[in-house]
Amino acid sequence: MEKIYLAALQMVAGIGNVRLKGLVSFFGSAQQAWLANKRDLFLCGHLDETIYNKLLIHREKIDIYTLACDWERKGIRICSHNDSEYPKLLLNTYNAPQVLFYRGALPITDHLIAIVGARKATSYGKNVAQLLASELNEAGVWVVSGAARGIDTAAHQGALLKDGYTIAVLGCGVDINYPPENGKLINQIAESGAVVSEYAPGTMAHPGHFPARNRIINGLSRGVVVVEAAERSGALITADFALEEGRDVFAVPGSIFSPSSKGTHRLVKQGAKLIDSAVDILEEYDIVVKEKETQRIDLTSEEAMVYDILTYENSLGIEDIVMKTKLSTAVITYILLQFELRGLVTENSGKRYLRCAKEGVK
Repeated sequence: MEKIYLAALQMVAGIGNVRLKGLVSFFGSAQQAWLANKRDLFLCGHLDETIYNKLLIHREKIDIYTLACDWERKGIRICSHNDSEYPKLLLNTYNAPQVLFYRGALPITDHLIAIVGARKATSYGKNVAQLLASELNEAGVWVVSGAARGIDTAAHQGALLKDGYTIAVLGCGVDINYPPENGKLINQIAESGAVVSEYAPGTMAHPGHFPARNRIINGLSRGVVVVEAAERSGALITADFALEEGRDVFAVPGSIFSPSSKGTHRLVKQGAKLIDSAVDILEEYDIVVKEKETQRIDLTSEEAMVYDILTYENSLGIEDIVMKTKLSTAVITYILLQFELRGLVTENSGKRYLRCAKEGVK
């Protein structure tokens, strides 16, 4: 129950890591701090009058045992600094959370790499993030990201392609689906990896939570890969955290004309390692991957015509493909459906198609 009391204290607005640590040290345990009389709480020296009053109100509203049962029913677990399963890499960072809430299973390895980037990602960026995550997972590396739209989503999806492991660090409670459209993805991650947050269950997403969330993404990881980032980007905040903690930073190059690549190119100029495959990352940690033979794609002559004009960067509509191949709309529609079923292309909004970057396929 000590962890429940620790979590309950952390739920009080204004009781952050420093105050929480101080309260536990002063009273000997989180339970004793929670149950302390008003006079001792007031005189302990770790609470100002405002936070002291908030704690008293919070204690009146919360039933610890009801709270514990509710979290257990939802599959929510708690990990504290003193637990053996607390991620070692995160434990050794500045201002590591005293309490982590999570669904799923925390990693038992320190082979973790973060993949982050723009929410308004290009098709190229999402393709790259998915491919890198898939290749890293194939090598036994867990992928960490923030479950946000764009690059984060693509990274998690790539890691899950072959039932791999990935960790989503949220800027809200682990029982909150944010963004809403990623609800199914977040639940998938909880089943085969972990959904993690320092915010108590029920906490809604707030803009101020995400910079703090980024330090946990970095803290969990040996290195951070920035796929796409504008000149002012949350992904760059994660990279800054990584540099402060002495972690490795990798950057994926993009078009010099793309605003989404300005941030990544700046990172390269500042010393980040430029990468174009997962091998560039893995070699930094002496993780050897068996070289795989390039897969041959068996295509009919008509399929080859369509596949050859599709690219990894710029999507094409069916009308564009008709004009370039002179094939009928019905034939092209059928071919594209077959490509989707084989995982060779993906459909973007507006019935526009793009090649999927696939491991071992060139």
